[in-house]
Amino acid sequence: MITVSHLCKKYGDHYAVKDLSFSLEKGRIYGLLGPNGAGKSTTMNMITGYLAPTSGEVVVDGHNIRTESLEARRCIGYLPEIPPLYVDMTVQEYLVTAAELKRIPRRERERMVPQVMEKVMITDMKDRLIRNLSKGYRQRVGIAQAMLGDPGIIILDEPTVGLDPRQILEIRALVKELGKDRTMIISSHILPEISAICDDVLIMNSGRLVAAGSAAELEKKVQGRDTLELLTEGAEEPIQALLGSIAGVRSFEINKDAQDPDLVRVTIRLEDGKDIRRDLFFSFAKSGMPILEMKHRQMSLEQVFLELTGTGPENKEAES
Repeated sequence: MITVSHLCKKYGDHYAVKDLSFSLEKGRIYGLLGPNGAGKSTTMNMITGYLAPTSGEVVVDGHNIRTESLEARRCIGYLPEIPPLYVDMTVQEYLVTAAELKRIPRRERERMVPQVMEKVMITDMKDRLIRNLSKGYRQRVGIAQAMLGDPGIIILDEPTVGLDPRQILEIRALVKELGKDRTMIISSHILPEISAICDDVLIMNSGRLVAAGSAAELEKKVQGRDTLELLTEGAEEPIQALLGSIAGVRSFEINKDAQDPDLVRVTIRLEDGKDIRRDLFFSFAKSGMPILEMKHRQMSLEQVFLELTGTGPENKEAES
């Protein structure tokens, strides 16, 4: 549905987006992640035709955004982080106006506006002024606006910011339902949200795409960054010597247990996805240091994000 090829956006000597390429398929929900300044909003604005790229191409359902801008934009429904709502209008008045601005014929408008209101469950709010709606209902109105014209692609920028937990769950369920027969792009800083609703994740940093794939695939990209956590009896120096002799140990950290000063907690970062638990068990037992507890921690999407964007604790240590 969307093909982005070598996309660049330059402001003076600064690249907000540089050599960005990816393809998105129909019927999948994509999460667009990245720290502030990564280029996410600039990328979405170029895909939707709000910004002209410095170079590169965006093709939306076969239409080049440069040469067939109107046709390409008809394929996209877009909800910015701050919904573009006219708060002095009722819900129905606003959606009718939005449909007119999208040049949807009158007969289609009369059919489509009630349909999208029902889809996002705001029919009982149709005669209420938007200014009197809760933030959750305003988000629903914004999503209804994006759905007008039945676009094959819907792009939502931070759709759950400022919502309460119940509203967040409702919007997530709505997004998953809409994504069954459309291409959805969700920009969010809430990593559990991306894990909960997205099929694939695109991670940007400094204007570039640093990783793409499902959460499981991204975890494999940084495989070898998983950790083992041990609770044992022993002194720091013997533990250091023992861990230095075991293949597959990338780095480790040793700290006294907060509750029992006679015990030691060891965090071991692994290499190459190796399973060293057996070697650890026998090596510690041979040295007379019993392992009282052992936990294997796989990287969460949040940890993957921090590693790939260079904002994790290990990267900060390297910088210092």
